[in-house]
Amino acid sequence: MEQQNSYRGFKELNCWKEARELRRQIAKLVKLFPDSEKYLLNSQTTRAARSVTNNMAEGYGRFSYTDTRHFFVQSRGSLTEILDHLSIAADENYIDEEQINNIELQCEKVFKLINGYIAYLDKAVKK
Repeated sequence: MEQQNSYRGFKELNCWKEARELRRQIAKLVKLFPDSEKYLLNSQTTRAARSVTNNMAEGYGRFSYTDTRHFFVQSRGSLTEILDHLSIAADENYIDEEQINNIELQCEKVFKLINGYIAYLDKAVKK
């Protein structure tokens, strides 16, 4: 008899789900960068996108709301890092306006969801 996994954890968070989608979009986008950026902008952008979801996962596993909150704030920082990397890619003409806009919209969605989760944690601490 198969046993169902009742623990879903961070994977059930909407902010993580949307950040995962962002990570997928970034993985496709960086393939458009020239080979000369493989160990520079490509690597940095990929690491920032992974950091968003990694920090959510790690924070979710922490014991206190304060620890959890800290990692979700770190995720927000990684989102803004992605936006800066996109501006570099745009300045270097590696990506076009439509590509930038699509990623920026996804970043904004994730940012809002993270802010909502942080607000939830803040309320939980005050109880």
